[in-house]
Amino acid sequence: MLRLIITRVALAVPQLLILSFLVFCLTYMVPGSPAAAILGASATPDSIAALEARLGLDRPFFERLGDWYVAAFQGDFGQSFTSGRPVTDMLGERLPATVSLMVGGTIIALILGVALGIIGGTKPGSIRDRISTAIASISMSMPEFWLGIILVLIFAVQLGWLPVIAWVPPSHDIGLWLKGIILPSLALGTTGAALIARQTRTAMAQNMSARYIDSLTAAGVPRRRLIFKYGFKNSLVPVLSSTGITISIMLGASFAIEKVFSIPGVGSVLIRSVTGKDFSVVQGGVLLIATIIIAVNLILDIAYGIINPKARPE
Repeated sequence: MLRLIITRVALAVPQLLILSFLVFCLTYMVPGSPAAAILGASATPDSIAALEARLGLDRPFFERLGDWYVAAFQGDFGQSFTSGRPVTDMLGERLPATVSLMVGGTIIALILGVALGIIGGTKPGSIRDRISTAIASISMSMPEFWLGIILVLIFAVQLGWLPVIAWVPPSHDIGLWLKGIILPSLALGTTGAALIARQTRTAMAQNMSARYIDSLTAAGVPRRRLIFKYGFKNSLVPVLSSTGITISIMLGASFAIEKVFSIPGVGSVLIRSVTGKDFSVVQGGVLLIATIIIAVNLILDIAYGIINPKARPE
């Protein structure tokens, strides 16, 4: 197991290096100067040049890249061009909101996806299989922001069961935080459940049609035990693999959910930084998101290695 962890971490380092290099190149090639965007339309060439020199934007590309690499891997993403605040502080303040949304969305996606997969996979071709497959297909086709708006209109505006404004820090009021995170988590998780449902359904259908299931059925093993102890347990590997992909997709989709529910997460500050050409925040934010995705997949790889020892490196 230790070798598996070392192998995955060793593979993660070049991935982060390559990704950060690509992001740095893309921000470097974007037309226009961040200094001009900061100063506005009334900026003069001299004032733009002076601000570029102060921000270090007039330095050679590889010199800037090298300094950024050294600082970034020490946890220092530089300072925001527009506010002058440390990027690490800006992202750190917003990370709890994004993590709360992602954890809630992942829980909803797993519960809904696994339930739909088991319902359909235990009776392939049946009416309930068709219904669960249709629900998964509909959830996959719905845009997250559209579903979020519908949920707000129903549960917040019409019924008044949940608040319209989603985010309240748990340190302020854990009850309001829990109420506020339900709708955005439901919107994110419902659309993310489709892939998990399909993978679970396929794996369950294969496992429940195996010969040993027939033998256990003939031996009088209860149906519930067959489904969960043998069918679902042997389906955990594809469920884990689809969960990793789903979390990566939901992390991108969370940007729209944060916008709909006014959640002050990483996505909202990234979108504002892209439009404002605040490239230091963009670079730090993208690297943070990539690190989260790699860390999640590392955890899932470890779980996969525990479930399937054959997957561990010799």
